[in-house]
Amino acid sequence: MSLPAMLRSVIVPLHPDGWKFVAIFAAGAVVLALIWQPLGWLGAMLTAWCAYFFRDPPRVTPVRPGLVISPADGVVQSIGPAEPPPELGMERQARTRVSIFMNVFDVHVNRSPADAEVAAVAYRAGKFFNASLDKASEQNERNSLRLRLGDGRELAVVQIAGLVARRIRSDTRQGGTLQAGERFGLIRFGSRVDVYLPDGVSPLVIEGQRAVAGETVIADLISGETARRGAIR
Repeated sequence: MSLPAMLRSVIVPLHPDGWKFVAIFAAGAVVLALIWQPLGWLGAMLTAWCAYFFRDPPRVTPVRPGLVISPADGVVQSIGPAEPPPELGMERQARTRVSIFMNVFDVHVNRSPADAEVAAVAYRAGKFFNASLDKASEQNERNSLRLRLGDGRELAVVQIAGLVARRIRSDTRQGGTLQAGERFGLIRFGSRVDVYLPDGVSPLVIEGQRAVAGETVIADLISGETARRGAIR
C-alpha cells in the first residue's frame, strides 16, 4: 500500500462544520495550559474528541434501484407504525418508522437514503428531550425531508435534536435532488434520525442492530421479503 493510501485509511476527513469547533477547543486548550499544564492536557483530549466527533469518512453505498439506505450511523432503536410529521403535508396514515439513535461517539453526518427529489423541507422548533425516548419524535426540535422517489412513492427522513444536540444542519432545499448516500446534513452532539418507509414496505433491519450511514440497507422497495427477526449471539 502506498503512503498516501495509508494516510487516507488512518486520517479521516472532517466535516467542514467541524473546523471552527476544533479551533475553539484548541484555543481553549492553550488557555488552560497557560493556567495549569494538567488542564492543558485535558483541553487537548477534548480537542481530539471534537475532531473525532466531526469526522466524515467516505462510505461505499449500494446503488441498486429500490434500496433504502440508512441515513445515520447508530443503533436501530425502534421499528413500528407512526405518522410522518404533519408539517410535511404527507397523507395522514401510519407508516413503518425506523428510528436510529446516534450517541456522541457516532458519525453525525447524515446521508440520503435513496435517489430522490426533495419534495418538501420543514423545520419545527421544539424541546430537547433525550433522543432515545419515543416522545422525542413528537416533541423535540426537528428538520424533516419529504423525498419523492423515481416511481412516485415517497418516504420521509427526520433529523431530531437530542438532550445535548442543539443544532440541526440541513444542506438541501425543496426542489433539489439527492443521490443515495449523498451527504445532506449534520446534527451536532448526539441525536436521532427517523425514516418513514412507503406503505407496505418491510424493514430489513432489526431493533438493536447497528446501522452505518450510506451503507446499511434498511429496506428494499422491490422485495417481497417480510420483516426480519434477530437474535443476540
